[in-house]
This record gives sequence, structure tokens and C-alpha cells, in this order.
Amino acid sequence: MLGGRGTAWRDLGLAGIALAAIGLALYQLLSDEAGIEREALTIDQTPATIYRPAAEEAGPVVLVSHGFAGSRPLMEPFALTLAGNGYTVVSFDYLGHGRNPRPLHGDITAQDGAAQALVDQTERVAEYVRAELMGEDDKLAVLGHSMASNIIVRFAQQRDDVLATVGVSMFAPTVDAETPGNLMSVVGGFERRLQEEGQRVVAMAFDDLQPEEVEIGRTYGDFPDGTARRIAVAPGVEHVAVLYSQVSLEEAVSWLDQAFGRDSERWVAARGPWVALLLAAVIALARPGARLLPRVSAAGRGAGAGWRRLAVVAGIPALATPLLLAPVPTDFLPVVIGDYVAIHFALFGALSAALLWWTAGRPGPRGIAAAIALGGGAGRRWLLGAAAVIGYCLLVLGAVLDQFVTVFYPAVERLPLLLAMVAGTLPYFLADEWLTRGQGMRRGVYPATKVLFLVSLGLAVALDPDGLFFLLLIVPVVLVFFLVYGLFSRWVYRHTGHPLVAGLANAVAFAWALGVTFPMLGGAAG
Repeated sequence: MLGGRGTAWRDLGLAGIALAAIGLALYQLLSDEAGIEREALTIDQTPATIYRPAAEEAGPVVLVSHGFAGSRPLMEPFALTLAGNGYTVVSFDYLGHGRNPRPLHGDITAQDGAAQALVDQTERVAEYVRAELMGEDDKLAVLGHSMASNIIVRFAQQRDDVLATVGVSMFAPTVDAETPGNLMSVVGGFERRLQEEGQRVVAMAFDDLQPEEVEIGRTYGDFPDGTARRIAVAPGVEHVAVLYSQVSLEEAVSWLDQAFGRDSERWVAARGPWVALLLAAVIALARPGARLLPRVSAAGRGAGAGWRRLAVVAGIPALATPLLLAPVPTDFLPVVIGDYVAIHFALFGALSAALLWWTAGRPGPRGIAAAIALGGGAGRRWLLGAAAVIGYCLLVLGAVLDQFVTVFYPAVERLPLLLAMVAGTLPYFLADEWLTRGQGMRRGVYPATKVLFLVSLGLAVALDPDGLFFLLLIVPVVLVFFLVYGLFSRWVYRHTGHPLVAGLANAVAFAWALGVTFPMLGGAAG
């Protein structure tokens, strides 16, 4: 299990490469911020950041807002790009998102519910901006991603000082033939439905134009009279990667330059490849780092389940969990679908644990203790190993995510949610790690149980599409975390010999990652 000398040298080489990649990526990412000043502030309890050029007079103001389950760091490619081209950018965390301590109020599916609360919040930010950063006759622009595209469109429609609007992955039902003025939609090449929506939005402003006739990348109308509209497509990217696309960034700068009659250098903060390199390097560094973990068991512990046992222990919970939860109220936490995810994990894990016990011949407490064998020094080594892995996930990988991707260290108001999420993930990861590790474990068993869990979530959505629709939005996040923490699990097990080290660590890290992602909800009114 410990590997030979050749493996040790390979891990040492991997550590060197990973550290070099981390240094290079950090250098490039920090270089993007050279010449740009940033100022953190709070606007009517809303956490915000102002970006502006350091060496020249700041230009027009652009409000930049994130989408559902996002935060300010996710929008930094646009914030830095616009500031680097002379604009003053104000980016902020919406209610219930990022480091905003206040929950989001109202029905999240209704235009007069949570959406109206976010429009009102945008208004309050804009009033501060007008009073502190703008002249009396100055115009501003707005840019928003996904959910925020609807918010900024509604905001722009009720004001006469918004000169241009950029919707990234835009879906905004309130757009009409005349408002908002100078509107551009930027979508990813894989967002076909949103591309069609963008063409429809352009066509509605011109009587002789049909949606299918709208040309991608062509500007219709005129900026001086506010009728300009355009649909741009960033090739080869989807709903999140569109935020890092060079095409998206260039299109945004060009659109605002034309609206304000400016001629900037069109510099872009092409952070996507460097963020990807940094994350990959930090993840890869965990492999040689796992060599530092204490050995918990000389012989690899775990059930070592074959495919038949897996079909029972993981297959039955995959089908039973959504069926059992369908009639049960699961809105006990002030967060969007986070309560359902927590209880789905918990029930799935409890059923898996019970089936593990049953298929092992229903051993008594002594038999279970003998199988786990975590007494004395082994127990201390288990806790030490799990603490080390948790620390790496939260402090090293978490710091990178928080700085360059999205808020990972939230407001203290989220701590009860994080504890509730741990209570849900702990049964699942302990049972799953034990099931998929051990002597004679089959290749492919570990990813198979994750597929079954995702299928289980899909069945839950099929049984309650209205109540659990937003679950579909976080499935890609769950998949990414499964992949990353799955690698950590493999490396940790290889060097500790005990599945419960990674089981405990992954349960805490996974719960934290999901707990900081879900928007917090309040009551019906703010």
C-alpha cells in the first residue's frame, strides 16, 4: 500500500511540478490586477468591491452582479477587464449569497417575490454609486450573469440613467421591444436555448426581423437613440465557463465602449486557464501530500464489495431515498434546497449503512468494532489523518476557491447550515467509503456509487419538479466535488489503509462546499 521507491520519486517529482505550476498561475493571476485599485466596502449592509484604474481617471460606472449561487469573485474576470479598460466597476453580493449576512426574502420563482427584493437591493447600491462616484448628469451601465440578467434588465427598465445593459447567459422575461436600451446578450456556445432567447430579444425590437434571421455577432439598431441590440456567442463554453471566455470579455468591453463613445485598449483578464491550472495543481499536490498521513491500518480495511453487494447496498438506497422523501416536508432550513440535499445524503447513508450490516451477516457490536479496529493509537491516527485532510480541503483548496472562484468562507450566519449539512453527509460518506474500499475491491465501484447517488437526485427531481427544480442547478457542482474528493479519497486510503479517514474528511469538506453554495432564504418579506 505504501508503494515502492519508484512511486516515492514520482510523487516527489509531481510535488515539484505542482508547486511550480502554483507559482506560475499565481503570478499570472496577480499580474491581471496590476494597475487596478480595489476597495472593499459595505453599501447598506451589502458587501461590495469597487475596481478602478490606478494610473488614470476612472471612467463610467458599471454595476456588475452575479447569478444564482454565485458571488463577487465569480464575476472578477469582468470586473478586472472593465477596470483595466478605464471603467469604474462596482460588484456586490446579492441577498443570501456570498458574504452577504442577510437572507433573500420572497418566492424565488416569482417576479414579485425574491426577484423584486434583488431589484430593490440593486437600486440601493445604485443610489450610493450615484451619490459617491458619479456626476449629476453621468450615465451608468449594468452587467449581470444568469439570474442577475433578469434583475439588471428590470432595474434598467425603471431608470433613465442606464445607458447600456449586458446580460451574460441572459434570460429576462420582462424585456420588451423598447427597453432596456442598448441591450446585448452574451451566451456560451453550449447554451443553445439561451442563444435562441437572445435572438428572440433582438428580433422583437424590429418589426421586419424574425428570430431565426438574427445574425450572431451583428449589431442591430443605433446606440445614440438607445435601440442597439446584439447577440454574441462565446464558442466552446457553458453556463459558468462563459464568464472566463475571452470572447465574452471582449464583447462586453466593446459594447460599453460603443455606448459611451470611448476607445479603450480592449485588454482582457483572461483568467480562466490560469485559474484552472492553479486548481489542478493544488489538487495534484494532495497526492504526494498524502504520503505524510499516518498509517492507520496495516491491512486495507473496508468491505471490498463486489458488484452484487454494491447493487444491494447502494442500488436500493438510490431508488428508496427519493420515494421515501417524496411525501416528507424537507424545508426545515433557511436555504434553497440545501435542506433536501442534507436529508437525502443522510437517508441514503443510513440505508447504505444498514444494508452493509445486513449483507455482512448482521454482526454484533464486537464484530463491528473488530472490523473497524479503531481502538487506541489507531483511533488517534484516524482523527489526526482526517483533520489533516480537512485542513487541506478547507484551508488550501478553500483559499484558492475563495480568492479566485467564489466565496468559500461565508458570513457566520451560515454556520448552523454547515453543521446541518455535515449531519447529512457524514452517514453517506462513512458508509460509501467502507463499501467501496477494502481487500479485493473492484475497479469502478467507487465512481459507480456516485453515479447511483446522482441518479437518485434525478429521481427526486422527477417526483417533485416544481419543488426541487433548483436541484438541477447544483448537480454539476456535486459532480465536480465528487471527482475532486474522490481523488483525495483514493490517495488518502492508499497511505492510511483505512476508509474512515477519507470518509470523515470528505463528509466535512463536502458539507462545507455545498453549505457555502446554497443561497440563504428568509421569510416572505424583508
